[in-house]
Amino acid sequence: MRGNCIVAQSGGPTAVINQSLCGVIQEAQKHREIEEICGAKNGILGLLKEELIDLRKEKTSAIDNLGTTPGAALGSCRYRLKSWSESKKDFEKIIEICRKYNLRYFFYIGGNDSMDTTNKVNEAAKRMDYQLKVIGIPKTIDNDLVFTDHCPGFASAAKYLAVSVMEAGRHLESLYGSESATILETLGRNTGWLAGSCALAKRSKEDAPHLIYFPEIPFSLDKFIKDVKEVYHKIGGVFIVVSEGLRDKKGNYVCARKDGVSIDAFGHPELEGISGYLKELVESRLKLKTRTIKSDICQQSAVHFASRVDMEEAYLVGKEAVKLALEGKSGYMITIKRGKGKVYERRISAARLSLVANMEKKVPLRWINRRGNFVTEEFIEYVRPLIQGEVNIPTQNGLPCYAKLEKRRILAKK
Repeated sequence: MRGNCIVAQSGGPTAVINQSLCGVIQEAQKHREIEEICGAKNGILGLLKEELIDLRKEKTSAIDNLGTTPGAALGSCRYRLKSWSESKKDFEKIIEICRKYNLRYFFYIGGNDSMDTTNKVNEAAKRMDYQLKVIGIPKTIDNDLVFTDHCPGFASAAKYLAVSVMEAGRHLESLYGSESATILETLGRNTGWLAGSCALAKRSKEDAPHLIYFPEIPFSLDKFIKDVKEVYHKIGGVFIVVSEGLRDKKGNYVCARKDGVSIDAFGHPELEGISGYLKELVESRLKLKTRTIKSDICQQSAVHFASRVDMEEAYLVGKEAVKLALEGKSGYMITIKRGKGKVYERRISAARLSLVANMEKKVPLRWINRRGNFVTEEFIEYVRPLIQGEVNIPTQNGLPCYAKLEKRRILAKK
């Protein structure tokens, strides 16, 4: 099927999200069936607003260097497409624009909520009898997409956090006499993949981190204080890692705004900062001077210390998405399957979007220790192969050089 393709990015950017974009563009350039390669500015919103750019007119050097550029090069969004019955007009407009620009291939790079959007676009095209091949490309540092062993973006964030803990842990160790505790907060609203990955930093019993807490395990303040006190008395200080989305035994977030206003487009409440809350608790109950570290967007954008494995796989899922669409497949998300041998091997597969959308992959409870405050060796064996290898970043005057797209608009033919 000849026609044009469109690619867009959605959700929180990762260190390797642009590598997937690069994979889509460079693979699409190889095939005659794909005539124009369009990019939507700011995700699905760009398509709804007809803000399309011509990616064939971008400089080759800019496309080549996308992979080592942080942020979402096309721009991103957190716009929620409602169901067909709630917002039929949105879907009619999307398909109308696809007809107008002869868009026949739709590639959407994103995480959990983005796969919901991708699935809805695929269903709308079928309802309206429009031939559109729709493929989702996985991306999320939370590592919570189902049917894939892991998600592009996760490994680079995990590597950055592990190094941060190693370095900050040494800093804390040198100040045990005056500063006794550090609490590092990771992203991960409902899953503890990133928090658990910080365990890679630990090479001896004394090394940070000493305690890790997960959304998958009900959080008890009294038990937390008991854990901190125990570690402090053993080694003279304590380095704690917490996932932002810790929940109590009733399933409620320990630190979510309760004003009923701070809810995003997908219904997620705003989390207020668990590290600050726990800092006050440790200082008031145990009288230990405590610092907090909130890596925030740095863990999403730290391309300077990205994993080479992650980079390779991010490119691969973009490339394979194009191939799958050209085979006539639609309504799938690209997935990564891990080999069973001791040496890390992968193969690319795909899963139906209808089964992926709105589902969440949590850390297996058997990979968290019995006390619920650290990981098991199985978790370490899962993550370690993913963070291997370094990425060469172009630099100038000692600082990185990042690519920037010109974003020339495409106008519909009359």
